[in-house]
Amino acid sequence: MTAFWSGSDNSDIVVQPVGVTFNFSHSWDGTDVTRLDFNELKFVTENEDTLSIVRLRYLLSEFTFTHESGVITTIEGYNLVDLTNEENLSFATTENILPGNYTVSFRFGFSDSANITEAYPDLTTANFFVPPNLGGGYHYMQFDGRYLNNGDEMSFSYHTIRAFDTTGTNDPQDTSIEVRLGTVEVLNGNTNINVQTDLYQWFSTPNLWDLNVLNTSLMGNYDAQIQMSQNGTNVFSLVDVTQE
Repeated sequence: MTAFWSGSDNSDIVVQPVGVTFNFSHSWDGTDVTRLDFNELKFVTENEDTLSIVRLRYLLSEFTFTHESGVITTIEGYNLVDLTNEENLSFATTENILPGNYTVSFRFGFSDSANITEAYPDLTTANFFVPPNLGGGYHYMQFDGRYLNNGDEMSFSYHTIRAFDTTGTNDPQDTSIEVRLGTVEVLNGNTNINVQTDLYQWFSTPNLWDLNVLNTSLMGNYDAQIQMSQNGTNVFSLVDVTQE
């Protein structure tokens, strides 16, 4: 993709597309988190539950650039961020973007139209799929760890999926999240969009999370999935944009 701008001297100025990379860092209420912090009971939620992180991976899709002119570019593909193994902490766009001002967004999870059982063999092989009795498709996130309950260590599995009511009372609900990062200026040269993932927020706002009540079997809990989605709207934020 190449664009031509007309200069004041009636000559054409060739504008070359540039690469854009999303970089994901992680924190807990302002403190950096890496895989070196895993398996330690060191994180305290707003509900004052102490927990450790054993596994964390989550799916991002629909990386979208909306130019100030209104032209929308959605990048094909998805990214399974795996902090446990420090894999896919960066995602380079498969299409180059022309310099300009854009409103940038991505989706946490898959939208319903893309959340199709067995559509993504790599995610199936990675055991990221959701069983048919829970609605099929794929996870949005697998966040596993341990927490203290009256001094005893207990397991929790904070897994987010499309909300599915096993009783059949409620229709399945798309609980994926459109994350809007705001306006980004893409200049000549490669652009890095640096995103912060605050894990503390999953347990905080607007739904104060009590791990002693909601810890496992959350995939089949319709109401819990909706609450988790609501908390997820506060997790991701734009740190800054850098140019190379």
